[in-house]
Amino acid sequence: MRKYMLCLLMVASLLAGCTKKSEEVVVIASKPVTEQFILAEMLTFLIEEHTDLSVKQTLGIGGGTSNIHPALLKGEIDLYPEYTGTGWLFVLKQAPIQDAAMLYEQVKKAYHEQMQLHWSGLYGFNNTYGVAVAESVAQQYNLKTVSDLAQVSDKLVFAANPDFLERDDGFIGLTKTYGLTFKAIKEIDIGLRYEAVNSEGVDVITVFSTDGRLKEEPVMVLDDDRGYFTSYHAATVVREETLKKHPKLEQVLEKLSGNISNEEMIALNYQVEIEKQDPKVVAKTFLQQKGLL
Repeated sequence: MRKYMLCLLMVASLLAGCTKKSEEVVVIASKPVTEQFILAEMLTFLIEEHTDLSVKQTLGIGGGTSNIHPALLKGEIDLYPEYTGTGWLFVLKQAPIQDAAMLYEQVKKAYHEQMQLHWSGLYGFNNTYGVAVAESVAQQYNLKTVSDLAQVSDKLVFAANPDFLERDDGFIGLTKTYGLTFKAIKEIDIGLRYEAVNSEGVDVITVFSTDGRLKEEPVMVLDDDRGYFTSYHAATVVREETLKKHPKLEQVLEKLSGNISNEEMIALNYQVEIEKQDPKVVAKTFLQQKGLL
């Protein structure tokens, strides 16, 4: 009887240990855009595959950084994918830094010193703004750079969402830097940019450099030859308190560093946005192809 009771106690102890382990949870957030859903799924797979932690996802948070960042500081969220330009300009309210490497080092340092937040190594891709023209327009005027565009901008119509048109680091600064004087300027919804440039009346639009639709749309992204746009390299921002509590986590997060190029991120976004694949499936397949799972 005593032997039987001892076995029961050992089983109960093991079960208690398992229950305790499953309670070790980290919370991952994302902004409400395709790219962020994919990245959050990648982080989830990596953490659950290579640590004993469970992941709780809080994805697609409205307002993006404006709501995720305060929750991160409060400890309601442990980590999420962020962009260097957003951290520097929007969160820290600093003047633009054009050098991408310097920007990363400065934003990483400021987050550590001011907020005890850690930036992982950069994933590899830069989802910054770009200026694109219809391929027919590019061929007609032999356009390759934004400086080329400045020579003929008075013959062309530019369209962008209101936010970009009103920002000092958007349209206002862009036109000053390159001397752009468009024939007309139109406000359009950000989701209708590609339809607009492929219809009559719009020649030039803004794009994000990892848009999935760049893979199939007949547009050409012009080279920002004067380096106007701030870089938006992606990485994981995580609470330092979380890293101290889970020492193995930092090494796992670094598995994405240098592993996603612009071309790869465009393809991943395309699979979800255009081919309507599940972000979870797309993320897992990519990680397996990279040998990370």
